[in-house]
Amino acid sequence: MKINELKSTLTSNKKNKRRGRGSGSGLGKTSGRGVKGQKSRSGVSINGFEGGQMPLYRRLPKRGFKNPFKLKIQNINFSTINNIIKKYNIDPNDIKEKDLFNKKIFKKSKGYLKLLNVGEPEKMTNLEISFASKKAIQVLEKLGGKITLTKK
Repeated sequence: MKINELKSTLTSNKKNKRRGRGSGSGLGKTSGRGVKGQKSRSGVSINGFEGGQMPLYRRLPKRGFKNPFKLKIQNINFSTINNIIKKYNIDPNDIKEKDLFNKKIFKKSKGYLKLLNVGEPEKMTNLEISFASKKAIQVLEKLGGKITLTKK
């Protein structure tokens, strides 16, 4: 068996319409495009055109602003860190944001990580992370842990 002899059972046996092949086919002469005019020509797409009337997308007011320089930040908390330590057997004395991205625990495309004070840390941990709330830093240091911020 060769690759060109393979046949799919999923596709239908319906043939494409053969346009412009004589009047007997029912799609000859103008090929189902009507007579003359802009739409009968090739290479024409008139999306949003409303016959000269002001199109809807121009009638509506412009709203909003997308800041291209906005930082993407994912929130994590002590509960999440506790779960990660249990699930992935990570050493709590050396947790780095870079490692969490490399092990695909968090997606780098969704932004930097920020530690928030939600839940209770079970173990004393040393963290290297982009951002952290003041309260989260206090709680971690009270336990004897250390936090290093890579961004400020």
